[in-house]
Amino acid sequence: MIRRFGDSPQSGIRYRRRPGVYAVLLRGRDVLLTHQSAPVPEFQLPGGGIDPGEQALPALHREVREETGWSMAVTRRLGAFRRFTYMPEYDLWAEKLCTVYLARPVARLGPPSEPGHRAIWAPIGTAVGLLGNDGDRHFLRRLLA
Repeated sequence: MIRRFGDSPQSGIRYRRRPGVYAVLLRGRDVLLTHQSAPVPEFQLPGGGIDPGEQALPALHREVREETGWSMAVTRRLGAFRRFTYMPEYDLWAEKLCTVYLARPVARLGPPSEPGHRAIWAPIGTAVGLLGNDGDRHFLRRLLA
């Protein structure tokens, strides 16, 4: 059973399952976050949806590069969670299945290529309070423990 964070599913709404991959990128005691300006400004772990036909780890590398401008090396899988949410950018009610990996940054390749995103290094303790969803915060807290 995958732990759920956030709101319970609402009755009468059809949710589309949307698998995604996310990275906790550590450099010392700092973590690399992405700040997404729209549709709602928020800090997130870098990552996102797995495209049809795409495998999880290549999707993670692509998403981290697009949202932060960094290349990375995956260390290990930390776990998974799910959340039910409305995604206004896609006009979609989604059951997001989020797999989180621990990774290390390898090289800054340039600025983020994803519009409206910027990469931010934050102390891991501060980052816990900045993140926009409970699932992301859960995995950072586990690393702090």
